[in-house]
Amino acid sequence: MNSFLHKSLVVEVQAGVTDRCPVLAHLSYTPADPFAVTVVFSHDGRVLARWQLDREMVLEGLMRPVGIGDVRLRPESRGAARELRMEFFGEARADGGRHHAVVFAWAEAVGEFLAETRRMVPPGCEDVRVDHFLADILAGS
Repeated sequence: MNSFLHKSLVVEVQAGVTDRCPVLAHLSYTPADPFAVTVVFSHDGRVLARWQLDREMVLEGLMRPVGIGDVRLRPESRGAARELRMEFFGEARADGGRHHAVVFAWAEAVGEFLAETRRMVPPGCEDVRVDHFLADILAGS
């Protein structure tokens, strides 16, 4: 069984009100962390940002708005194309605001990636090693 899944997509970062700039999004999934999807955004070989997202939240974001914290997802239409709008809020800026990015991905490609993760580890079949998790937490305190 393949123990790692990876897919690269061209996504668009919103720049200003209407302009969009293409960047690469590298999605990855491993059964060792069955609830998370990792997304690394890059441009010209440089990593711009790395986020770990809840797998089920991303799936829900394809159908309805989700998220109230640092990550907010919702479906959007652009002509005939369906997109996943991803809003990311980062650290505070000197002016009191927060760093903020809006990224649009082709919903069908994200959905196909999630379907593959669900074939690797179906919902409800995630192996959660609570003993290891607790040992890691206690070792850090």
